[in-house]
Amino acid sequence: MASDQDPASPGDDDRYLIVTPTLRIPLSELEWRFTGSGGPGGQHANTANTRVELVWDIGTSTAPRARHRSLLLSRLGPTLRIVASDERSQARNRQLALDRLRERVAAAVHIDPPRRPTRPTRGSAERRLESKRQQGERKRQRRAGPDAD
Repeated sequence: MASDQDPASPGDDDRYLIVTPTLRIPLSELEWRFTGSGGPGGQHANTANTRVELVWDIGTSTAPRARHRSLLLSRLGPTLRIVASDERSQARNRQLALDRLRERVAAAVHIDPPRRPTRPTRGSAERRLESKRQQGERKRQRRAGPDAD
């Protein structure tokens, strides 16, 4: 029996960071570093390595296609570095770092559709011209006449 599903989708989702439907980053390409978060926090902050630094080397990655790769390199550079130290838990900081990476990469590969120039409607053009005529009339009435002294 043949499967209608994409062979890379269902079980492999836990091995990829899905950024867009066409861009999936293998988690094996991500480099993780953990350090102390610094700042106040007492014994926990001094002993736990909860600060997460996530590095993705865009230049050597196999994930992006040619078009995405050129956009990523021009907008983000050859290496993307994300730091998360907001939470006291390393696991939550790891998730924050992944979410931030997903957001930054998705924003970098997003291309706005080209704007289609439109013409003003006949009614809006007429209203604009009528408004200009009224303004001109107002200014004409403010002028002092020839008999004013």
